[in-house]
Amino acid sequence: RCRAVMLVLLLSLVALPPPGAASAAALPLVINTWAFRTAAETAWRVLQSGGSELDAVERGCGQCEIDQCDGSVGYGGSPDESGETTLDAMIMDGNTMEVGAVAGLRRVKNAIGVARKVLEHTKHTLLVGESASLFAVRMGFPYEDLTTQKSLSLYSEWLNRSCQPNYWKNVVPDSSKSCGPYKRPGRVTYKEEQTISQRNVQNHDTIGMVIIGVSGTVASGTSTNGAVHKIPGRVGDSPIAGAGSYADSTAGGAAATGDGDIMMRFLPSYQAVEYMRMGTDPTVACQKVISRIQKYAPKFFGAVICANTTGSYGAACNKIPGFTQFHFMVSSPLLNRPTEQVVDCI
Repeated sequence: RCRAVMLVLLLSLVALPPPGAASAAALPLVINTWAFRTAAETAWRVLQSGGSELDAVERGCGQCEIDQCDGSVGYGGSPDESGETTLDAMIMDGNTMEVGAVAGLRRVKNAIGVARKVLEHTKHTLLVGESASLFAVRMGFPYEDLTTQKSLSLYSEWLNRSCQPNYWKNVVPDSSKSCGPYKRPGRVTYKEEQTISQRNVQNHDTIGMVIIGVSGTVASGTSTNGAVHKIPGRVGDSPIAGAGSYADSTAGGAAATGDGDIMMRFLPSYQAVEYMRMGTDPTVACQKVISRIQKYAPKFFGAVICANTTGSYGAACNKIPGFTQFHFMVSSPLLNRPTEQVVDCI
């Protein structure tokens, strides 16, 4: 009898989860940047109906492309200097580490869908510009006009403001006062401007999404129409693996949003996943990533979401005037429905 009791005790100890581990009930998990509720609901619905993690990322981000989330995802927003809207997107499989991405996609609305086709039907990672559009058509996507009355109005108003603000520096004529065309001056006097990011909390620029499946499988993705009034050809962080998002089923996933021209230089999503691999709590991992960027660009606009394979998650953002809190969506079995959450910026 004594041996039987000991055996039961030993078995019960073996069954206990390790300290700090989330219960299995915390999975699956959907986490996405900003209060993009319909995107979260769509991704959650896909998982609940038996879809894969990649399916959920594609459909969730794709919902934002349809909804034109905040005008900064999908068609009809963020016209570039020539008035055209182009799209960037990526999707990553944390089991195989494969990535599919498109940048500067023209005349095709479903950017995350095209990115998925890059992942599934090519040995490449990133396709860009007009060639990405030709690939999309071969994959069955229709050509559609990405310009709307709203994007035309944004472009017209910008021209009437002498093209302010814009992304040029160290050129003639003075880019802070005129529309150009610009050229480099005969003698360059470099002037490094440390200004607050032109984007703010009222002008989001990306949906980033991380999915952790019931078995701990990780997938991530992003979709955006990029920086408003960007120089044509500009690619930000969103479609770059490790910058816009990163997924690794042995550690976790992360996604970034904000001033992509600054953030992509630090590969924040990759760095956050590596922190989590070392056992760092997801919230702390996100904070450490933000702190690294702060040292070089204290006034940058940006935020990061992080989740590990046990279903723990967190977020962090850089505190600047007008942006002191970051809102994001979480869906898990521990919540009754996709829930908006908020963190104070650091």
